[in-house]
Amino acid sequence: PLLRRHLPLHLLFTLPYSLIHVAGMYWARRAFYAWMGDHYLWPNWWAEFGYEYLKDCRGYFSLIALIYLYRFLLLRWQGQAAFVAEGTEESVQQPASDRFLVKKLGREFLVRVDDIDWLEAAGNYVNLHVGTRIYPLRETMGSIESRLEGRGFARVHRSAIVNLDRVREIVPFDSGDGEARLTTDQRIPVSRRYRKALREQLAS
Repeated sequence: PLLRRHLPLHLLFTLPYSLIHVAGMYWARRAFYAWMGDHYLWPNWWAEFGYEYLKDCRGYFSLIALIYLYRFLLLRWQGQAAFVAEGTEESVQQPASDRFLVKKLGREFLVRVDDIDWLEAAGNYVNLHVGTRIYPLRETMGSIESRLEGRGFARVHRSAIVNLDRVREIVPFDSGDGEARLTTDQRIPVSRRYRKALREQLAS
């Protein structure tokens, strides 16, 4: 799911979120006490900040969860899906020529192969990423990879396939892995197993 994938980033954001909140509370109280002709003291501020930080973490993630829930419900209402739980979705027809026919929520979507930015494994499904939209196919990555052979796509990770025309740059890591940065500003992990083949395909 999207929230779990971005969890480290959200954890990082909780610190400035809490600092801003606590600093705002401190200065508001200090201004109020000054207006009352008194002086506000904040004893043992480090222990107090730890307590406030834990509260802010709960508040932050509650807010983020509501945002993701709203986005998910909006996409479902539009006939799209941002996350697919295993075994809960409708069947999908086999792709014909240069299109996939995806049946979802009582509607049918024709997804052109050339419009797909990248593909992501999600349990028993493969999510087709087209811009900000995501279409789930009940397929395996191996099967989809075979069908896309010769169509300008490359496997870059056990859970990702990218459209070569969308790759803007490849950023290598010291570990031997890397990252494909797409023209859509998405960042896709590239495992060392596929890095050499990806470079060769992009250069051909």
